[in-house]
Amino acid sequence: QVQLVESGGGLVQPGESLRLSCAPSGSIVSINAVGWYRQVPGKQRELVAAITTVGRVNYADSVKGRFAISRDNAKSTVYLQMNSLKPEDTAVYYCNADIRTGTYVVRNYWGQGTQVTVSS
Repeated sequence: QVQLVESGGGLVQPGESLRLSCAPSGSIVSINAVGWYRQVPGKQRELVAAITTVGRVNYADSVKGRFAISRDNAKSTVYLQMNSLKPEDTAVYYCNADIRTGTYVVRNYWGQGTQVTVSS
């Protein structure tokens, strides 16, 4: 059973940094396109950053210049480096990925979410 596992959330002060990690557990062939999303209570989940299999990235306007998404294909891990954090970045952050588990099997997975709180 494949699962996506996020880690790295926590409580930080404004201006500080955090790095989130996303990696699958279980047997996989490859992790393809990956996106980081965030959600606050009462609002829709929004895309924060995404990276393709070949490393093409895109960001929400609200995080451009502060967040960076990257991947380590050898470790099947995707990172979200978050710098200059603001209180409005407070949310539960979710990883979403297309994962190949067999020659002809690609499925979409969501992680369980990790809380990021930015507060003084």
